[in-house]
Amino acid sequence: MTDEEIRAAVVADVPAVKAVTDAAYHHYIERIGVVPQPMEADHAANVAAGRVFVTGDPVIGLVVLEEHADHLYLDNIAVHPDAHGRGVGRRLLQFVDARARALGLPEVRLHTNAMMWENQKIYPKFGYEVVERRVNGPYDRIHYRKRLD
Repeated sequence: MTDEEIRAAVVADVPAVKAVTDAAYHHYIERIGVVPQPMEADHAANVAAGRVFVTGDPVIGLVVLEEHADHLYLDNIAVHPDAHGRGVGRRLLQFVDARARALGLPEVRLHTNAMMWENQKIYPKFGYEVVERRVNGPYDRIHYRKRLD
């Protein structure tokens, strides 16, 4: 597999999914004051449910997707810091759009922590618009959507 290809994760990928997620989010712990939820996800269950798609050999990036009746929810996107600047995130976001279209879903939704200000610059560049800001326990989140029509 090349870094360009994206495939469904398999059980053997679970340690890499955890490692990439942890590497991508670890630096946020101090900034936001809590462990980011993607680091606490049940990666094995997500892989088993067919929700995780990976790229790279070894894995350098991933998305976790959840299908809903009216949208595709991008639960997590993670790129290993060593792979930043190589277009991995862009390819993963393009994959998410293509996946939603293939499923006949009209939009993609996601949220990011308000303290992850880098993401607030990235998502609008890819067509996402802010829907709302909402606090859920210790997490202050900005919710986005991207219409695919």
